[in-house]
Amino acid sequence: MGKGLFVSKAVAVTCVVAAIGAAATIIALSVVYAQETSKNEVTPSTTASPNTSPTTPSTPKEPWQRYRLPDSLAPVSYNVTLWPRLEPNEGDLYIFSGHSTVAFRCVKETDLIIIHSNKLNLTSFEGYHAKLRGLNGATAPGLKDTWLEIPTEYLVVQLDSPLQAGSTYELFTEFIGELADDLGGFYRSEYMEDGVKKVVATTQMQPTDARKAFPCFDEPAMKAVFHMTLIHPHETVALSNSMNYDPLNITMEGHNLIQTSFEPTEIMSTYLLAFVVSEFTFISNQPDADVLIRIWARRRAIEEGQGDYALEKTGPILAFFADYYNSSYPLKKSDQIALPDFSAGAMENWGLITYRETALLYNPGVSSNGDKEWVATVISHELAHMWFGNLVTTRWWNDLWLNEGFATYVSYLGADYAEPTWNMKDLIVLNQIVGVMSVDALASSHPLSSKEEDILTPEHISELFDSITYSKGAAVLRMLSEFITETVFSKGLNTYLEEFKYSNTVYTDLWKQLQMAVDNANIELPDSVEVIMNRWILQMGFPVVTINTQTGKITQKHFLLDPNSVVDRPSEFKYEWFVPITWIKTGGAEQQYWLLNKEATNTNMTLSADDWLVANINMKGFYRVNYDSDNWERLLAKLSSRHQDIPVINRAQLIDDAFNLARAKMVNTTLALRTTKFLDTEVEYMPWETARRSLNYYFLMFDRSKVYGPMQAYLKKQVTPLFNYFKKITVNWTKIPENHTDQYNQVNAISMACSTGVEGCKELTTGWFREWRNNPMNNTISPNLKYTVYCSAIAEGGVVEWDFAWSMFKKATIATEADKLMSALSCTRQPWLLNRYLEYCLDPEKIRKQDATSTIISIASNPIGQPLAWDFVRAKWDHIFNDYGDGSFSFGGLINGLTRRFSSEFEYKQLLQFKEDNAGQLGSATTSLEQALESTKTNMNWVAMNKEQVLDWFTSETSSPV
Repeated sequence: MGKGLFVSKAVAVTCVVAAIGAAATIIALSVVYAQETSKNEVTPSTTASPNTSPTTPSTPKEPWQRYRLPDSLAPVSYNVTLWPRLEPNEGDLYIFSGHSTVAFRCVKETDLIIIHSNKLNLTSFEGYHAKLRGLNGATAPGLKDTWLEIPTEYLVVQLDSPLQAGSTYELFTEFIGELADDLGGFYRSEYMEDGVKKVVATTQMQPTDARKAFPCFDEPAMKAVFHMTLIHPHETVALSNSMNYDPLNITMEGHNLIQTSFEPTEIMSTYLLAFVVSEFTFISNQPDADVLIRIWARRRAIEEGQGDYALEKTGPILAFFADYYNSSYPLKKSDQIALPDFSAGAMENWGLITYRETALLYNPGVSSNGDKEWVATVISHELAHMWFGNLVTTRWWNDLWLNEGFATYVSYLGADYAEPTWNMKDLIVLNQIVGVMSVDALASSHPLSSKEEDILTPEHISELFDSITYSKGAAVLRMLSEFITETVFSKGLNTYLEEFKYSNTVYTDLWKQLQMAVDNANIELPDSVEVIMNRWILQMGFPVVTINTQTGKITQKHFLLDPNSVVDRPSEFKYEWFVPITWIKTGGAEQQYWLLNKEATNTNMTLSADDWLVANINMKGFYRVNYDSDNWERLLAKLSSRHQDIPVINRAQLIDDAFNLARAKMVNTTLALRTTKFLDTEVEYMPWETARRSLNYYFLMFDRSKVYGPMQAYLKKQVTPLFNYFKKITVNWTKIPENHTDQYNQVNAISMACSTGVEGCKELTTGWFREWRNNPMNNTISPNLKYTVYCSAIAEGGVVEWDFAWSMFKKATIATEADKLMSALSCTRQPWLLNRYLEYCLDPEKIRKQDATSTIISIASNPIGQPLAWDFVRAKWDHIFNDYGDGSFSFGGLINGLTRRFSSEFEYKQLLQFKEDNAGQLGSATTSLEQALESTKTNMNWVAMNKEQVLDWFTSETSSPV
């Protein structure tokens, strides 16, 4: 998940079906539920465990107090029947009921069955929460006791004699759960269609929420075959991972319903299971295709053609990965469904991928260029998982980086195949690598791979879904693919998938397969793939490589944004890396050199008087580069005279490296600022976007100080030529630039021009917005420019503009349009409107739960809204954490977004107080809070050291002749 989904695989195994009819079960469960709610008794989910001596969390004495399942049992198959109610009951609750039979093999003799179950009310059979019977001649022992162990989310079944190793048994449970709107497990999503509220029953199991839908062995290595049956109303359709059998008409509780059963899945992990009941419709590919592809969404969205682009690209991307892996797609079908409420971007459930609407639906007349790219890359990310993650699955969540980092990297290859003119292989640098380097340069960062024993609780697992896992994972795998070649990389993947299909791995299994491919190709490396890569994944951070072009001396050291920060995480590699350095000299070809120690000398890197050298070509390696002062001056001179001689990615890299080296006190801040001087002649997107992000840090630090005015004036001077350039090539803004990245840079030109007061810009955007406000049924604003125009006009306007945008947001039927309006509403400069908007964030009728975090962060990105948002979240933290969590909020992202401006002692103390006040109630925000404290301290030191020289530099640049 992260960007997207998880997928698993499966091998066919016969499942034993419970000898209890679905109708009888569901009626019984309804009675149980009615009794429990009417009596208001303590439900099984709050039952205490039997008398056991108290133990410390670090050394639990009993198996049910440990967060990892015992290795005594192994599931074989599940037979699950569920009936979601799409209307509330008399208590105004949405519920689902069902029963499940799991067949399992006893691997080691044991008198305990421990299986995950969370937030399920289990039916009692003669005082026990389950039934057990033996299979294939095995005799089932009697039940001694059963209980729900709440902290570890287990159903514990204690037996009066042991299960026998080698024998097979089945456990039957029936239950009722809430079909809540918490975006986790089996949950409900709602939308309006033709004035009528529609309810969708859908799932998000990853990482640890399958246990909220039915009792199961909910760990990724506990693969099994799943036989699913769904009971649902006639006007709805049911979907799951595999193809359905012909539905049956049934009658239950006086209701005429449909019973849809599905073919057994392949052998797969619980987190990849998915099922949906909805009134959605679909479009599909040709009936004679090898794989059935269907795009599902709200009926109106399909009728408007919003699924057409996804359908057009899914087939080619699937074909690309089948070729890339040299492995056929393992399933008969690929369903992809756009959900109105979904916590992640998408989820790679095997055969039934679930998406946010913005990640799957695209409307050419309304959606932007960026929206289209997002759809292509998310689809590619999820389809990549069909093999890597689903067919072969990592054994435990400590190797999540391999699953998600890999899918993130190759998603750019798949998208590049689907859209060859977009230059997607370059855009990975901006979209993934540049940003995560700032996170990994903190002393509070973490290695890509952890030890299994360090990742135990659901909270620990959730914390791993961060930019290190996705973006750094992608960066180091891209680096590996570059130095062993993409052809050899894909050959290693093929043998990896073939060797481990339908099973589980650890990361070293991939290194071994890649090593065989390297050996077969006779590629020379300084050491084995495992030895090289372990230095990149088992220790946090990355190096800064310093090259002295006078002597050829090269050194490396751990790069930290704050060189005074204390790294308290030991590394067996002592923060040294094997670094694949690539470089070019003036007019020369690319060369490569491996830096294997803290320092070395390479005389090929020495320069004559007028030459220059730039290293890390196209940012293939995950490291920063510093140079001697003479080479920096030559590079700055080259940027000013003929910047095109330096590759475009490296022009961006020079800016990004210089600004970060300056923050780390390795170069002067004015040197970093000088890397932006050539931009008045630059029209390419990547250098401009990198400069915009780099300077954004200065705005965050100084937009409340006297530096702000001269800084604005300098940026205005630099961006004016770019604004005029796009005005010219678009024929006074009447045409859309042809090039993919030019479309992005046009947005930058207008956005920065309006924010810095370039003449004619605000009149342009407010005029377009006014035309729309005067004629709401005819929005002629270019889709690429909509957010920029909305934000600019709302910032310049007042309550009239805000209320109009809010009304348009509530009426929007296209998710990407709603997203742009939702973000732009935070641009207002009216504090009372921002406070009102914050209150809306905790009202799901106004802002969907899935969007609450991002909306609060948007408000906090506004300098007027930041203190309001920070006060709001602190005041509401109990409510947010206890009542609005469980997938609705990304706590880590929330803390990061709220504190980006923090740069004072007062703000640092506020953070410390927040940590103290909410000890034990931070969940997945724990690491982010530590990073925020570190960043705030770093910001404080940086501002104190640099404020005056930054002010002087901007002042001198804006007072000099243009």
